[in-house]
Amino acid sequence: MPADEGALFRDSRIARLDPRVRLALALPVIICLAVLRSPAAAGLGLALACALLLLARPRLVPMARRLAVVNVFLFFLWCVTPLTMPGDAFWGIAAISREGVRLSLMVTLKANAITCIFLALVAGMDPSSVGYALTRLRCPQKLAFLFLFTGRYVPMLVKEWQNLVTTARLRAFEPRAHPHTYRTLASLLGLLLVRGYDRSVRVREAMLLRGFTGRFCSVTEFRVRPVDVFFACCVLAALAVVIAWEARGEHV
Repeated sequence: MPADEGALFRDSRIARLDPRVRLALALPVIICLAVLRSPAAAGLGLALACALLLLARPRLVPMARRLAVVNVFLFFLWCVTPLTMPGDAFWGIAAISREGVRLSLMVTLKANAITCIFLALVAGMDPSSVGYALTRLRCPQKLAFLFLFTGRYVPMLVKEWQNLVTTARLRAFEPRAHPHTYRTLASLLGLLLVRGYDRSVRVREAMLLRGFTGRFCSVTEFRVRPVDVFFACCVLAALAVVIAWEARGEHV
């Protein structure tokens, strides 16, 4: 996880839980929240997500910035959907449809709930812990390696690209809508791909020299403790309440 993500949370009870438990909980909770159809159930799901986020003890300002990114997109959704979706008039206003308002509300509730769940259960973990937890949860080794290498080397490729752009600017390069600009950017992208490939070859050789056998190893041994089981049971019980409320709303 990047350094700024690590500073997103303080030390909390959720941070001390087994990463396997956190990942195993995040997926079913997110799926259940995504398929809700009742605004009341979606509101309960958002309350559950907010409770988990508070338990993770996030830092207020960085967390507000991340949630603001999601809600800026939702703001434009509110500006368009109620006006363009056909349906009954909302509160006598013919231009605004009741169905559009309901759809926007559902998307807002579920998007914020899923974001909070992800931030609370997943965002605080470093890539090595996530990769090792994925392998212990019987995920394919290649998927775990892909995640680990992506988290490790994408920031390095970004830094390499910034260095290439800085070098070009030192040579008086100014991006414009001109064929010379397109050729220069294409050349920089080609250099980035070549350097990325060279780095991948060196990394593979270094891993083989250190005895890499194709399996993920970690010096940290995960153990499921009673507190992990208790936390999982509480979250699943709260999720069952949300599902029961959803089922109750469908039968009313």
